[in-house]
Amino acid sequence: MADKPSKKKKKKNIEPHGVAHIKSTFNNTHITLTDKYGNVIVWEKAGTSGFKGSRKSTAYAATMAAEKAAQAALSMGLASVDVEVK
Repeated sequence: MADKPSKKKKKKNIEPHGVAHIKSTFNNTHITLTDKYGNVIVWEKAGTSGFKGSRKSTAYAATMAAEKAAQAALSMGLASVDVEVK
């Protein structure tokens, strides 16, 4: 059998300025980084950062989720954000 040619993953071109949407509830914190048009670049939740149960609702869990999202966005080329808290 012939080998299939491997496809290279296309790198997204994103603008250096975006918007950080932060939604804090009693049980979890959601951080979503978008471009100025609202297209999602990166999202992160305290639950997906490894926190479970009542530890998801702590300020430390929200900080860790925000740092994880910021590192991913920086590697894609995002340089600055406006923050919207809901």
